[in-house]
Amino acid sequence: MALDIDGTLVDAEQRISPEVVKAVGAVGAAGVPLVLVSGRSVLAMAEVIDALGLADGESVASNGAVTFGYHPVEVRSVVTFDARPAVELLLAELPDALVAVEVVGKGYRVNRRFPDGELSGRAWIESVDNLVSEPVTRVVIRDPNSSVDDFLALAESLGLQGTNYFVGYTAWLDLAPEGVSKASALQQIASSLDVSRSDVLAIGDGRNDLELLEWAGRGVAMGQAPDEVKAVADAVTGTLAEDGAALELLTWFG
Repeated sequence: MALDIDGTLVDAEQRISPEVVKAVGAVGAAGVPLVLVSGRSVLAMAEVIDALGLADGESVASNGAVTFGYHPVEVRSVVTFDARPAVELLLAELPDALVAVEVVGKGYRVNRRFPDGELSGRAWIESVDNLVSEPVTRVVIRDPNSSVDDFLALAESLGLQGTNYFVGYTAWLDLAPEGVSKASALQQIASSLDVSRSDVLAIGDGRNDLELLEWAGRGVAMGQAPDEVKAVADAVTGTLAEDGAALELLTWFG
């Protein structure tokens, strides 16, 4: 069982409904391995793991660039890339954008402060040159003056060679190593558990879930997901407000 977090289990106010907690508990009671797969950092995922009361397991963070086990939290793998070319291209078009580079398990190095609540952990303010002076796992580009459509069009027009990218519901762009996604990391975990992709059920709602839902034996999109996400899914469940993840889980584990 592979579950996205934001928009699938957790709402914008960081709340998890009792129905979702109950459904996730039913998966654990059935003895089925449950892997959280998120664009969140390790720190931000640990909060959700505790809220769900999950037993020891494996998770995918940073859109696949980081995997870790718990309890206790222990980083298993980290994939890095040279983000300088992509960041320079983006900042040439968005000179006022906020830039953050993940420091795994600690926080972010940023060029300026992000809005409160958007990043987890500590924040160190540095120049952009310093941020991209060495290989990184993940870069966040944030521009409050742009729209989602602006970001989608810009990312497509620039090409962003050597990276994988994910555009969120807001003007938020995640850069990741080329070839790295939630699906690539989950495949490694599934192999270590001797689980074939045909036996994987995945639920997600965002553009960073596209590869995940295509890869899984059963990929389920949340009801509020963008049309391109629904198009690659095998099924569409209810929205987050309708506890769509719980509806799907309890179909199999109710």
